[in-house]
Amino acid sequence: MYRFLLSRQWVILTLVSLLLIPTMIRLGFWQMHRYDERTARNQLVSDALTAEAVPVERLTTPGHTVTRDERYRSVTATGSFDTAHEVVVRRRVNADETVGFHVLTPFVLTDGKVLLVDRGWIPADAPSQTSFPEVPAPPAGRITVTGRLMPDETTAASGIKDLEGLPDRQVMLINSEQEARRLGAQVLGGYIAQTAPEPKGDSPELVGRPGSEDAALNYAYAIQWWLFSAGVPVGWVILVRRENRDRAQAAARESEQAEPAAV
Repeated sequence: MYRFLLSRQWVILTLVSLLLIPTMIRLGFWQMHRYDERTARNQLVSDALTAEAVPVERLTTPGHTVTRDERYRSVTATGSFDTAHEVVVRRRVNADETVGFHVLTPFVLTDGKVLLVDRGWIPADAPSQTSFPEVPAPPAGRITVTGRLMPDETTAASGIKDLEGLPDRQVMLINSEQEARRLGAQVLGGYIAQTAPEPKGDSPELVGRPGSEDAALNYAYAIQWWLFSAGVPVGWVILVRRENRDRAQAAARESEQAEPAAV
């Protein structure tokens, strides 16, 4: 009755179905793993953003690598901006995806160490890409700044190539080790994205809060893959029954045609 299942076509279809089921189940578990990762990341970011601000030197020191748990923590620092050694970071976008620069200004602490402060985004409105853009001045004198602690940028982590031969006072990456060599000073590991005080005239444009990842989408994808895996055997059974019915109907028609006509 079901001998057609031994045909080459049906053997291949059955083998493909048997391979699809575990593959789809594994894809579902992979999506659940991504869901757990994104949920944990969102919680970590939320906890960091809502934590009380602490002095920056509690979390980082010269040569320190900012950890995943320290990233986005709100920190404060007291000192003064060193605009004479200010640089701009190339090819950065604002909330509107407009390409410009980030302004990176050394902030000299009261103990002489240096903290790198990303003061925010400015447009690339200089006469040429080789010209240093017009940068709004930060507050003068001794002040206290607040910002989100960020790890050093690297090509491996960011995908941004650290190009050589750039115009003077322009860099591709925000990296405390590179800046320590340039400045000849003790630079705290990582940097901060400034959140306060807010700049006069809204320029530079402060770097926005990190967004949350859509973990729910991965959860939905996991359920989708598992439904697909359940649908494969159901679909296989439906195809088998339809094939069997079609063959039975074809055999019945052939039998009727083969019977001799009544005299």
